[in-house]
Amino acid sequence: MGILGRTHSATLPDVLDRLLAWCAARGVEPLLGENALAVRPDGGRPYRAGVDAVDLLVTLGGDGTLLRGARAAGTSGTPVLGVNLGRLGFLASVPPEEMEGALDRFAAGEALLDHRHTLEARVVRDGGAEDEPFPALNDLVIHGARAARVVHLTLSVEVAGVEDTIGSFSGDGVIISTPTGSTAYSLSSGGPIVAPAVDCILVTAVSPHTMAVRPLLLPPDGIVRIGLLPRSGEVVVTADGREVVSLDATDQVVIRRSRGSVALVRFPEDSFFATLRQKLNWAVESVPDPGQGSVFPD
Repeated sequence: MGILGRTHSATLPDVLDRLLAWCAARGVEPLLGENALAVRPDGGRPYRAGVDAVDLLVTLGGDGTLLRGARAAGTSGTPVLGVNLGRLGFLASVPPEEMEGALDRFAAGEALLDHRHTLEARVVRDGGAEDEPFPALNDLVIHGARAARVVHLTLSVEVAGVEDTIGSFSGDGVIISTPTGSTAYSLSSGGPIVAPAVDCILVTAVSPHTMAVRPLLLPPDGIVRIGLLPRSGEVVVTADGREVVSLDATDQVVIRRSRGSVALVRFPEDSFFATLRQKLNWAVESVPDPGQGSVFPD
């Protein structure tokens, strides 16, 4: 079992001790990531993402820690189980008090694997040279490196070998997200909520300087190309909230869906829309007390 922990989490030591005790009682060898190993240096062997094969990767933290676990698992198919030590816990959905029970159910074969598609981005430099690709489970964001710095972008999409220009706009940036990431930065920027089963790529402009730019749902086989217009200044690409690379004026970012997917552990009673209601108060109507009278003035 691989174990990744959240940096500077006050509850990590206690939850990690419980997890190590669960492993010891069942003869499971724990492999600890850097943060977990710093908390319990004698808790197990170091976990090396991409090298060590594990049957399960457990993340102890919030959604950011789970996204780090998703990057570590890559497209290997390793199941990722998120124990929520953060605030929201939209993806890391297992409460710490239910951790042992969730692990027992996983070991008993009662869990389901929710395969979530990821995105892959490449930066094409001047002359056609390409950087190494980098993945994202939630989203890829192209934005100014400085706060409140306007960027000027061009967008096009290629489907079935035919490229079509979407357009150009100025604003704070653009978000290319998966359905999984539709409830993250894209949602706060006015994008729609997309159920995980919907196969698509979502494009959401961040604070565009025009009312004529709205979120787009593109086909899953679409290839999105983003270029820079003059006066954009310093522009960067972030993947799942982690800055990856800076862009030059002549660079182009090419984004497509990855071939693989990330396997998130969930249980039969888990529901996407129940999570929306519980975590985001989505579609939860506040019913007035009958004794308070009408909520509308006479």
